Amino acid sequence: MFVYTFRSSKLKWLLLIALCAFILGAFWYFGSSRPASHSGAVVLRAGNAAERLAFISQFGWDVAEDPVQVTEILIPAEFDEVYQKYNEIQKQQDLDLTLYAGRRVKKWTYAVRNYPGYEGRADVIELNMLICDGLVIGGDVCSTELGGFMHGFDFPAESASAAAPLPGR
Repeated sequence: MFVYTFRSSKLKWLLLIALCAFILGAFWYFGSSRPASHSGAVVLRAGNAAERLAFISQFGWDVAEDPVQVTEILIPAEFDEVYQKYNEIQKQQDLDLTLYAGRRVKKWTYAVRNYPGYEGRADVIELNMLICDGLVIGGDVCSTELGGFMHGFDFPAESASAAAPLPGR
């Protein structure tokens, strides 16, 4: 049988080092790789169809169960003017694409059926979600019409004509 004893001072130092390592690990895990989300009120999980639809429903949107399109996109390492404007929309909803610069993500596009003023015209309004590692990292609701609009996930309180024009236009 092998017995090893510590003096209390060594044990205290080891516990202090372990506690510091745990705290630093928690900051790294929750701080740098996970975006903020409306003060924690919004669940960002979107790793499967049920989670994606639950995410969308948090904002009051009614969408078709099947996405219109699923694509893989590369978020550029350096943002041009269009991406900077798009990221401003993301920052307004407590998300930030700069954390994912240079990474490949999935873009899921759904047809919106209940946009105010566009009810029954699901071919005009789309909801786009950018997903990385099973979490929503960005997205928008936009009109596909010429001269359309784009805004964050929040359900509009005002008419579509007051929404922001598409970035780059």
